[in-house]
Amino acid sequence: MSVIPKDRNLVAEDLYGLPDDGRIYELAAGRLLSEPLPGFDHGEVMSEVAQLLGSYVRSQELGIVVCGDTGFILSRNPDTVRGPDVAFIRRDRLPSARLRTYYPGAPDLAVEVLSPGDRPGAVAAKVADYLAAGTLAVWILDPEERTATIFTPGAPARSLREDEDIDGAGVIQGFRCRVSALFGP
Repeated sequence: MSVIPKDRNLVAEDLYGLPDDGRIYELAAGRLLSEPLPGFDHGEVMSEVAQLLGSYVRSQELGIVVCGDTGFILSRNPDTVRGPDVAFIRRDRLPSARLRTYYPGAPDLAVEVLSPGDRPGAVAAKVADYLAAGTLAVWILDPEERTATIFTPGAPARSLREDEDIDGAGVIQGFRCRVSALFGP
């Protein structure tokens, strides 16, 4: 574990030196953000989404779906590193070799599952960071309300109830399911 000076902006590489202390760390314009590990419901929804998207993406050979707070470097100088709960990267944007570090760019689709402690301002900041970095769509899933809110560049947010269909938002061609399927049984 390394000691990080508090008097400077952090960079993506500094995150590797942080302790494994049961928190999730991200950077927003060089500032360290941390939150506790989310709860069981959060993990269940994340798993459902990853399975639904991953199966479809694999069957259509569209790219890759990653989950579990995989880091994406959204900007440098100052660095912003976000870890969406689930993300999709198109096949033509996949690295040519295995990445053992953060992905150098934005995901094409970022999915965030709300946790009980999430503050609206912090969620809005994540959405803004993703879209500013080139993410084509962001889904915010609310397990308590069983709703999905879809953000795309230059368009108003769309909110969907559990009895409505969600699609690939022009990012994952042909994908469609009921919003309720994202939340599991």
